[in-house]
Amino acid sequence: MELKSNRTSPVLTDSANTRLGIHSGLLPYSHNGSSFSSAILTIPRRKPGIIDDVRSTLFDAMILSSPTHDKLIKESSTDATTDADVAYHNWTLEYPSALDSFEQIVMGGKGKQIALFLDYDGTLSPIVDNPDHAFLSRSMRAAVRSVASCFPTAIISGRSRDKVYEFVGLTELYYAGSHGMDIMGPARPFLGNYRHRMRATDKLPAKEVNLFQPASEFLPMINEVYRSLIDVTKDIAGAKVENNKFCVAVHYRNVDEKSWVIVGQFVEQILKEYPRLRLTHGRKVLEVRPVLNWDKGKAVEFLLESLGLTVRDNVLPIYVGDDRTDEDAFKVLREGNRGYGIIVSNVPKESNASYSLKDPSEVMEFLMSLVKWKNNKRA
Repeated sequence: MELKSNRTSPVLTDSANTRLGIHSGLLPYSHNGSSFSSAILTIPRRKPGIIDDVRSTLFDAMILSSPTHDKLIKESSTDATTDADVAYHNWTLEYPSALDSFEQIVMGGKGKQIALFLDYDGTLSPIVDNPDHAFLSRSMRAAVRSVASCFPTAIISGRSRDKVYEFVGLTELYYAGSHGMDIMGPARPFLGNYRHRMRATDKLPAKEVNLFQPASEFLPMINEVYRSLIDVTKDIAGAKVENNKFCVAVHYRNVDEKSWVIVGQFVEQILKEYPRLRLTHGRKVLEVRPVLNWDKGKAVEFLLESLGLTVRDNVLPIYVGDDRTDEDAFKVLREGNRGYGIIVSNVPKESNASYSLKDPSEVMEFLMSLVKWKNNKRA
């Protein structure tokens, strides 16, 4: 990766002189005006058709990323349910409840600025059969609004930025869609002790600021793949293809399990023609993304830098999420004890998080506990 320039502005290119199409006006800046490291934009090389997460078979990969623990527990006997409860209890010994450990968490933030990062699906809103119906409850919206009045708060989702903004409808937040490849923030700064550099764009209302879009060049390719996936899955009952702007999600939650591998094979076959795109797995969803060294962890780092919160002794980042894609953010915070990751799950799972919450209702309780703690400090 090298930085070349023309008469107008620097443009990042790879070693094959492929323009990434990132105008300098969209490159992130730190609070002191220095450029955010361009190393994050390195495009790794891979062979066409290789899946990001290697498993023995595509079907095994889909099964592993889409556990059916909830269904099994509901259909099991009382003894099996008890065994599941014991397993969950033992799991919480490694990932303690963030509610039970609340005092310990906020003590880690004593004298620091807390910055809050939240996933959407499965964290603020329950997982639903139809992703278009993952609405935010009034009580959760009120909780998010309250916590955003106390701490700089961002929602980082695999959904398109516009879709998450439509669901949440709060102008006080930072929104990072497409796993952080499309970031928007409020024009009016959070009234906390930090600085940031942002520029408004003509394409957004005055209340919104377009911060970063590192994958703009991929938009035509993503739209082309989206149309192809719509066409090949149209006859598979329950399959749904969602265009999340900088990535495409193929949901198979409502597809008969016998047809999962067919869905996966269709997606994999199309990707053979697009070596600059990769396939990743989520909870009953396959996601097509640009081959770009950017994820939710990188988005957290960028937002912290944009907010002027890069001095580790002065900030405590907290990230709350439920899916595999959130693990990149958990890992960033765990390294060097930088902050706390909180995994949202009612079944045991391996994670880079430090704490846990069972479901969105507990997430809401945790958010309101943060608000109460902050207000008590002010009193």
